[in-house]
Amino acid sequence: MSQKFGKILVVDDKEDILFALKLLLKKHVEKIDTEQDPGNIPELLKKESYDLVLLDMNFTADMSGGQEGYYWMQRIKEIDQSILVIFITAYGDVEKAVKAIKAGATDFVLKPWQNEKLLTTINTALKLRQSQTEASNLRIKQKELSAALDQPFSDFIGISQEMQKVFATIQKVAETDASVLILGENGTGKELVARALHRNSKRKDEVFISVDLGSINENLFESELFGHVKGSFTDAKSDRTGRFEVASGGTLFLDEIGNLSLPMQAKLLTTLEKRQITRVGSNKIVPIDVRMICATNMPIHAMTHENTFRQDLLYRMNTVEIFLPPLRERVEDIPLLAEHFLKNYAKKYNKDINSISERAIKKLELYPWPGNIRELQHAIERAVILSESGILYPEDFLLSVKRHGDEQANFETYNLEDVEKSVIQRVIRKHHGNITIAAKELGLTRTSLYRRMEKYDI
Repeated sequence: MSQKFGKILVVDDKEDILFALKLLLKKHVEKIDTEQDPGNIPELLKKESYDLVLLDMNFTADMSGGQEGYYWMQRIKEIDQSILVIFITAYGDVEKAVKAIKAGATDFVLKPWQNEKLLTTINTALKLRQSQTEASNLRIKQKELSAALDQPFSDFIGISQEMQKVFATIQKVAETDASVLILGENGTGKELVARALHRNSKRKDEVFISVDLGSINENLFESELFGHVKGSFTDAKSDRTGRFEVASGGTLFLDEIGNLSLPMQAKLLTTLEKRQITRVGSNKIVPIDVRMICATNMPIHAMTHENTFRQDLLYRMNTVEIFLPPLRERVEDIPLLAEHFLKNYAKKYNKDINSISERAIKKLELYPWPGNIRELQHAIERAVILSESGILYPEDFLLSVKRHGDEQANFETYNLEDVEKSVIQRVIRKHHGNITIAAKELGLTRTSLYRRMEKYDI
């Protein structure tokens, strides 16, 4: 026990025992307290967070059955279930040891003890406590992160018919272990869908591991996903656990799956079929249990016909497909999303901005949003930072679009025909091609709207 770690409470009715243990352990642990009266245990636990209690089994001279020890252990566990208890007694035997362990004790030590053996027992217990604490903290952080990302879907919100279909599919699919493929342009919220699926699944208390395959060098693909053993290649200076092992029991989200080369696709397919991995440089087979969710912005079905993506792998991935429409096809969601981001960033930057003007909303609705929700989010954030008013106006949003190749053009145009064509297209899209409703919102008759559609070749 070279490093001082752990807080220990020793409870024994014999003063010489307490003195000897304190003298032995104070060199090895962070803190050690002693107590003769077990009745003071509840008060002591309220004042200090102990990792381990060394507990005598018998406090009454004419008792040797250990019932007092069992009683006080139960009281300790009621106060803090995570505290480890090691029984210490002069009346030990195998039967009592087994009973103590079954009752919840971590270990059992006999008086008189051997110092080295006792130190080893305590060191092992403290390492166990440390591991349990780290695992508990990891689970808590995971839950908090998950809760923060989606309430219930965080920035993944919408009232449009398209999004309602997506929400309904998530609710139906989440509770199953079905593989899901999420399709959609960049910035549409594919990872948010994956997290929503995980949070509403039976695996919600396990880990959610996200891997951006587009950012992984092909030479490191196997090491990243399957892990490696020390010395398996030049930079393998220690063993490494791959993402599949880390995610086992939980959900593995593979983003940008369409970027995988054919050789890597073959290795991924083998893993999914056999539900096992082998670390690079090892022959040991490791079983894995993951719920697989994949996503891509590429035309993956067309890629199978072009033989750039394996059809058998696609079948493994897409038991259920979820398509996320681009923001330009769910215009009615823009005001809701804009208000949501405004509220978040006004709070983040401590700005007293309460609303977005009607003209600004119209400007946002007319813009095609090539970067989708991510671009809208950044636009609102920038506007909040730079605005000196309590309301966001059209001039607070500097929007631009690409036209005819890479040529950048300012979104603000004063050509009336361009403006009219753009407005008509967006209103028709907003109402899913319903000409009657679109004409009503535009203040036109159906005949007038059809005439303009013919004029602009819409």
